Amino acid sequence: KPMNHNESEQFKWLLCPVCGSKTRIKMRSDTELRNFPLFCPKCKQEILINVTQFNIKSKVAGIFRSEPPFF
Repeated sequence: KPMNHNESEQFKWLLCPVCGSKTRIKMRSDTELRNFPLFCPKCKQEILINVTQFNIKSKVAGIFRSEPPFF
């Protein structure tokens, strides 16, 4: 069943923190992710991310860092 999108809801595509290309994940502004294994189909990398209110932190070498994640 397709989702009915309310015009007041904001959706954005999640971008890969490694290469910057668009992933297959579309997020709402109220979605939160913790320790989410994001896979990029372009660069074939998998990275752990945390997302809150369209702010992403990616875990690289055990340290979370902020990225510009959305298109």
